Amino acid sequence: MDYQLKIAGLTRSLTIYPITEEIGIAAFILFGDVELTCACAEKLLEKAPEYDFLLTAEAKGIPLVYEMARQSGKPYLVARKSKKLYMGEAFSAAVKSISTAARQTLLLDRKDAEAMRGKRILIVDDVISTGESLLALETLAEQAGGVTAARMAVLAEGKASLREDIIYLEKLPLFNSKGDEPYVI
Repeated sequence: MDYQLKIAGLTRSLTIYPITEEIGIAAFILFGDVELTCACAEKLLEKAPEYDFLLTAEAKGIPLVYEMARQSGKPYLVARKSKKLYMGEAFSAAVKSISTAARQTLLLDRKDAEAMRGKRILIVDDVISTGESLLALETLAEQAGGVTAARMAVLAEGKASLREDIIYLEKLPLFNSKGDEPYVI
């Protein structure tokens, strides 16, 4: 069964996948969907407060934050999921995402982070569910000396849609494992 999502003036059909015996999620993937990425970036920028930098986590937020940077002319940084050879000293924060089986670590190169010192940081993700990725990104921004201007996402999934500290475009329900009966956990 698929879930029909209307967002930023567009409609997409999302496949529902079980993540536990009881819960299913509708897979929202921006990769390759240029039309949706551009439309969502534009709508998020309309809601964004004043900021100096965009920050996202590798990998699903990259197309969105790139497009937001392109449209706004503001710089962006990506927190990496593993230390790359070109990275020097790095700040790190642990994260356990609903869509990833293992606990991960997000890393921000200290040299890149220096550019965020004293700046207003707009933390961006594609979907906010548990809020773990946002918390890790906010931790990295604080370690770098930045100030969180806002937390934004295209979708707020499940209980995240009840949060008052995030800005998002649409709600995304969770589903029972059979893919029907949307509900908020």
